[in-house]
Amino acid sequence: MTPTPPLFLLLLGLVGAHATADQRMAAAMAAGLCKTRPTDLVFIIDSSRSVRPSEFEQVKVFLAKVIEGLDVGLNATRVGVVNYASRVQSEVSLKTHRTKAGLIKAVTKIEPLSTGTMTGLAIQFALNIAFSEAEGARVKSPDINKVAIIVTDGRPQDNVKDVAKRARDAGIEIFAIGVGRVDMSTLRQMASDPLDDHVDYVESYSVIEKLTKKFQVAFCVSDLCATGDHDCEQVCISSPGSYKCACKDGFTLMDDGRSCRGCSNSATDVVFLIDGSKSVRPENFELVKKFINQIIDKLDVSESQAHVGLVQYSSTVRQEFPLGRYNSKKELKDAVKKMVYMERGTMTGHGIRHITDVTFTPGQGARPGVTKVAVVFTDGRSQDYIGEAAKKAKEMGIRMHAVGVGNAVEEELKVIASEPIAEHYFYTADFKTMTQIAKKLQINVCPDPCECDSLLKFQKKVEGALQALTKKLETMSKRIALLENKIV
Repeated sequence: MTPTPPLFLLLLGLVGAHATADQRMAAAMAAGLCKTRPTDLVFIIDSSRSVRPSEFEQVKVFLAKVIEGLDVGLNATRVGVVNYASRVQSEVSLKTHRTKAGLIKAVTKIEPLSTGTMTGLAIQFALNIAFSEAEGARVKSPDINKVAIIVTDGRPQDNVKDVAKRARDAGIEIFAIGVGRVDMSTLRQMASDPLDDHVDYVESYSVIEKLTKKFQVAFCVSDLCATGDHDCEQVCISSPGSYKCACKDGFTLMDDGRSCRGCSNSATDVVFLIDGSKSVRPENFELVKKFINQIIDKLDVSESQAHVGLVQYSSTVRQEFPLGRYNSKKELKDAVKKMVYMERGTMTGHGIRHITDVTFTPGQGARPGVTKVAVVFTDGRSQDYIGEAAKKAKEMGIRMHAVGVGNAVEEELKVIASEPIAEHYFYTADFKTMTQIAKKLQINVCPDPCECDSLLKFQKKVEGALQALTKKLETMSKRIALLENKIV
C-alpha cells in the first residue's frame, strides 16, 4: 500500500484519531489524497419569487463551497450554472471558466429572476443546451460523469417527470435538493436511482450549506483506508476503489468480515434513546430505525452477553422495550422496525433522566455489575436542560454516546458524550449518511485490543509459572518423603 503522505498525518492529527468520516474525508481532500472524478457538472437553481434575496445568497454560498472541493479544469471537472424562474438563463457554461477562482467569482454575480417556477423548462434547457458540446460538454464516455444538481423550494408550474426521464436516459445523473415547502414527490420524479442517495431535503436555506460535504464526497475518488471511510475494526487493506479488513496479531477476523476478537466479550446492557420529535419527519425516522439495527448487527446479543433496550422521546418519554426482553438479533430488529413515530417536541433532558431513573434499573432488566452503554440520538436543540441529566448518567457509570443529525446542536452533543468526547460524539448533516456513523460507533464490549492481547500473554505467562512451581513442589515433596524415611 502506498505510504500515507505526511501532510495527511498532520491533518488527521488535527481532526483527531476518532474523527467522523466527514472530518477524515475533509482532511484527505485537503491533503490531496482525494481527487474528484472528471465530471461535467451543471447546477440548476430555482430563483423564483418564493426565494428571498437573502436565501438566494445562501444558495450561491452552497454552490461556491461545492466548487471549492472540486478539481476544476479542462481535463478534470467542468462546471455550469443554469438559473431559472418563469424563464431560463445560462449563467455559466461548461466552457467558460477553467479555474475555481473564476467560477466562484461568476457565481457571486448571479442575480435572482424572481418570477414563476418552470423547473421542467430548466431541465429541458440543461439537456438541450447546457450539456451540449457547443457549451463545453464532453462527448459521452464511461470516463466522464454527467451530473445535474437541482435546487428548488416550491412546486413546479410545469411537468418535470417526462423531461427528467429523458435527461436520465441521456446519461445525466440528477440530484434533487428540496428546501422548505417543496413538493417531495416532484423531487423523486426528477432524481436518479437510488432515490435515497439522490434526493435531499433541508428545512430552510440557512442549513443548505450542510449538504456541501455530501457532494464533495460524492465526487471524490479516494483511498478508503486513508480517509477512514471503512468499517474495519483494526486493520484496513486498500485496493483500487475498495478495501478488505484484517486483524492484528493474536486476533481473529469475525464472520462479518470487519470485526476482530481477541478475548471473550463481556456482558453489556445497551439502551438506545431515540428522538421522535416532529422535526425528524416520518421518512427519516425509518432511516433512524435502520441505523439502530445496523448497530445491533455488531453486538453479541444473547442471554449472557449483550442485552438491548429501546426508549423513544419527544415531549414525553415512551419505553419501547426493556433490557433483556429479546435475546436474539432477529427479535430485536423486528421490534425496532415496529416502533411507531411519536412526532412531538424535543425533551432530550427528560429522556436521559428516564433512562437513568427507570431503564437502567434492575426492575427494568438492567444487570448489576455489567457495563452500561447509552446511545442518545437527536436531530435538534433540546427544549429542556440536559446538563444535570447527562452528568448524573455518567456519574452512574453509563458510557454515553451522542449522535446528532441535521439541526442537532453540537455543543449539546458534547455535553451528553462521555470522555474522551472524540470517541463518543458523532454528527452528520444528512440522515442518509448515518450508516457511516453506525460503522464507526463502537460499543466496546471487549477491552481495548492491545489490553486484551497483553492480558492473554500475561495469563499464559502466569499459567506457565504456576505449572513450573507445581513441578518444584512435587519434587520437594518427594525429597521430604525420602528424608522422613531415612530418619525413621
